[in-house]
Amino acid sequence: MIEGPITFDRLARWGLVAGGFVATFLVLHYLSAVLLPFFVAWLFAYLMYPLVKFIQYRLRVRIRAVSIVIAMIVCLTVFGGVLWLIIPPMIEQFAKFTSLATRYLHHVTHINDFPEAIQWWISENGAEIERYLKSDNFSSTLKETAPRLFSVLSETMSLLVSIVASFITLLYMFFILLDYEYLSENWVKIFPRKARPFWRELMKDVEKALNNYIRGQGLVAMTMGILFCIGFTVIGFPMAIGLGILIGIMDMVPYLHTFALIPTAFLAAMKAADTGQNYWVVLASAVAVFCIVQIIIDAIVTPKIMGHKLGLNPAVLLLSLSVWGALLGFIGLIIALPATTIIIAYWKKYVTKEPPRTNTTTPNT
Repeated sequence: MIEGPITFDRLARWGLVAGGFVATFLVLHYLSAVLLPFFVAWLFAYLMYPLVKFIQYRLRVRIRAVSIVIAMIVCLTVFGGVLWLIIPPMIEQFAKFTSLATRYLHHVTHINDFPEAIQWWISENGAEIERYLKSDNFSSTLKETAPRLFSVLSETMSLLVSIVASFITLLYMFFILLDYEYLSENWVKIFPRKARPFWRELMKDVEKALNNYIRGQGLVAMTMGILFCIGFTVIGFPMAIGLGILIGIMDMVPYLHTFALIPTAFLAAMKAADTGQNYWVVLASAVAVFCIVQIIIDAIVTPKIMGHKLGLNPAVLLLSLSVWGALLGFIGLIIALPATTIIIAYWKKYVTKEPPRTNTTTPNT
């Protein structure tokens, strides 16, 4: 509850504070493209800092820069190992798909050499092709296609910019880790002295919520990956281990693993073409694995782990994911659970002013 009378001076201060928040949000939104690599780098630095500290102090690599380089090499090696479990089997499946498609086309069209057949078709229909290229239909088609071509080129340029931004992110991360302790302790000095205790406490709460979320969601994702590996192995699905690992990694963002249904449908077609089984039966067995694992994760694993780590009811977990996902999309799914935890904690502390909960359970002896 609000204590004391509401005066004009207090309303003016509230208005200034609200205006400051709005102005800050607008500035951050305007500079989001520039600030995003920095914030991503800070998140990666936060995740890598324990490994860097372990290498520097436990393995006695005293030079911080060398410890950072070693930690980055370790992370890249682990990431490369995961890709090695996923990409080569996928390439093998694509090669098998090409072979099966060529065999099918040969069976249907009775053509042995497709490049030679294409050349023969062009030579036989050269006059018609030339007439079409000079016609108005081709001009109108070109006018309709040109914007799409420029769209593809712009997407390619954005991809190149993303690659450059990733290198900038690595540089940011390196320099943040180089002075991580100083930056994490002194960043509050950008605020007035009276406001520093609040921001320091907020940062501690954010760090605690983020730690709990990363540990909890990592455990959920690992459990999901193991269950999918087992389920796909039981039904004899192609690339069972690699696909299970991929789904586990994707689940670090809640419900992102549903996009794995796309390669699953492709692999089901590969198995059906290779073994002669009915495609819909193979796909139905894979979807059944998805459904069973999802029920286990949603009904047992996520409420037990995330509810315990974050102190949230399972219904609140699902509601927070839906709301934040609708507001901020993909980024909203990432920050949903820790942000909801912090908002609820601060609501209880500053609005309803409930006393902090204490653990009444006695430790086992």
